[in-house]
Amino acid sequence: MSPEILPIATPRQTRKAMWRLLAQRPGKLTLTITVLLAASCCGLAAPAILGVMVNIAATGGDVTSLLWLAIGLLIAGGLGALLGILGQNLLARICEEALAGLRQEVFAAAVRKPLQELEKAGIGDVVARVSGDVEAVSEAISGVLPAFTSAAFTIGVTLLGLGVIDWRFAVAVLVAAPLQIFTLRWFLKRTAPIYRTVRITEANRTEQIIETVHGSGSVLALGLGSRHVDLVASASHENIGHSLRGVGFLTRFYNRLNLAELIGLSAVLLVGFWLHAEGAVTIGAATAAALYFYRLFDPIGLVLGQFDELQKAAAGLGRMFGLTMSTAPAAAPTSSAATDASIALDNITFAYPGQRPALKGVSLTVRSGERVAIVGTSGAGKTTLAKVIMGLQHPHTGTAWVGGLNTAAAAPADLHGRIAMVSQEVHVFSGTLAEDLRLAKPDATSDELQHALQAVGAAWVETLDDGLETSVGAGGHQLTPEQAQQLALARLMLKDPPIAVLDEATAEAGTGSAAMLDQAAEAALAGRTSVVIAHRLSQAASADTVVVMEQGRIVESGSHWELLSEGGRYAHLWEAWNSSLSRN
Repeated sequence: MSPEILPIATPRQTRKAMWRLLAQRPGKLTLTITVLLAASCCGLAAPAILGVMVNIAATGGDVTSLLWLAIGLLIAGGLGALLGILGQNLLARICEEALAGLRQEVFAAAVRKPLQELEKAGIGDVVARVSGDVEAVSEAISGVLPAFTSAAFTIGVTLLGLGVIDWRFAVAVLVAAPLQIFTLRWFLKRTAPIYRTVRITEANRTEQIIETVHGSGSVLALGLGSRHVDLVASASHENIGHSLRGVGFLTRFYNRLNLAELIGLSAVLLVGFWLHAEGAVTIGAATAAALYFYRLFDPIGLVLGQFDELQKAAAGLGRMFGLTMSTAPAAAPTSSAATDASIALDNITFAYPGQRPALKGVSLTVRSGERVAIVGTSGAGKTTLAKVIMGLQHPHTGTAWVGGLNTAAAAPADLHGRIAMVSQEVHVFSGTLAEDLRLAKPDATSDELQHALQAVGAAWVETLDDGLETSVGAGGHQLTPEQAQQLALARLMLKDPPIAVLDEATAEAGTGSAAMLDQAAEAALAGRTSVVIAHRLSQAASADTVVVMEQGRIVESGSHWELLSEGGRYAHLWEAWNSSLSRN
């Protein structure tokens, strides 16, 4: 099944959003436009001066005048080139600043997206939007847009100059316009959907590559290497096929533009011959008009030709703006202190797309300061329940209240200030150990970091040569799974939320490390309302309340001793657990 891609802005929405970004810098934008206009006017002077020089030469005029005109020609050309470079650099800087801000907005919007939407779209779509799409836009901004804008100014000013010489020259130039406009519309109509598809298929290819690399262990173990190579190749061929279709249209596009240039230049020369024969213009003026149109070859070709690159950038911008426009801006956290540390789930139902309900009418109350253990077999709905409590998944029916907030309606900043989770899969971020810990509390002192590590029993930190400044994560000191879990629990202590969720956070511990991590979890959860998804029933035995789940429902609830005395599902699980321990 193909992933459901994240929203894409329409061309109109993209244009409006881009203009809003640029309009945030009115002073710089005004200066840039002024410089580009001045550069175009300097370029307009060159053909006019050459026309005057032709008239002087044709009439046997003063050589000194020709010399001064030649000096003026050099000055105008040099000044125009300098102003053009300055204007293009100013425009590129404005756009790069806007793009940098947009990239941050896209990443922030992706983080704020509901987890289920990101899972539907796949990680490849998100990665493509903050990498490949940004790259396409950046290339257009740095290389295409400044030249495109400068060329557009040049075309406008040059047409004005032709009209000043004689309005009929401007009309002659416009003879080529219908073919150019028709060609451009023909090109845009056929390639716009192609470029959008190219961006989508590139995201699909990225998704397939990431999935293959992420599951490389299983791929190798099951001998599925060739199968996944074929899947990546298939995704690449699809992307290349659409790209080649665009190249085919681009070739035909340039052929038609060359024909339009031939028609336009022929029209200007014929009008110039006729007007000079009628005595309406001098030979110098006719020469200047021909030079004006010849001077338009490059800018017109650039403007029309660069629509190809601009369309690719527009496709990338549409995908970036689509993500930001479909996500509400992050709300600032409320200043009021979170005094409520309770959890209340009321008749919660939730199902993953295309699957049977993972939760069915779940109601649960966790009082402030209480510890509740959730137990059950694999697939009972424990992890899904943890995600609903965290606000990572929103219930389809029912309401989840956490710390007095409705998780489906609360601002993420408010909700995350009240609750934190440590899952089974812990990530060690690249950087120093201190930097990794300060992700939870940026202003934490070294003493606070040491205290958190000591509390979770991370004595191994003292054996590191550089202590807290030791590089960890990719390319650094590799932590064992147990050490990584201790690091995550230390981050939880530093963040110090009133409510905590442990989703099988110590499940990967070996027999020798289980007790150590259980003690670390006890220290991290001390004084907090907590929900523990228990992999080992020893964790459930120390909880205030044990909740047993089966097939998405709560089937038992009570204290450890109450459930044992009832001889129900929990008692059977406890007996099986103890039997496995005695065998080991």
